[in-house]
Amino acid sequence: MPRAVKNAPVKSSDRKKTTERRKRVLLAKIGLDGHDRGIKVVARALRDGGNEVIYLGLHHTPAEIVASAIQEDADAIGLSIHSAAHMTLFEEVLKLLKKEKATDIAVFGGGIIPDEDIRDLKKQGIREIFTPGTPLDEIVQFVKKLKR
Repeated sequence: MPRAVKNAPVKSSDRKKTTERRKRVLLAKIGLDGHDRGIKVVARALRDGGNEVIYLGLHHTPAEIVASAIQEDADAIGLSIHSAAHMTLFEEVLKLLKKEKATDIAVFGGGIIPDEDIRDLKKQGIREIFTPGTPLDEIVQFVKKLKR
């Protein structure tokens, strides 16, 4: 049985692994939408991709989501919606982040969102929208590339 070597030098490749900060991603179902299977799949993919994931669950208001993201020191907020209230609710999240001086928290979303609304949401400041069928690795890579 091999013995542990005390005070062994740390390789630079090992040091990098220990000093890299994992992204903290808060995920939530916004509004009255009760469909959460997809966001749970995304949560697992993000977790398996090396991120810290905080899943708030169903039926949250924009104010609850923003307060939780600030409290959790989140790097990003991922919103899932299928209720067609995305324009109003996503805009409210962005307004509250601005009010709280937390615009460094990236916001992305997913769900059933028409292409023309995706363009408008991105103009408002939503970083990305992922529609059904998006490969999970695309979402993981998006979060990995976020700067804070």
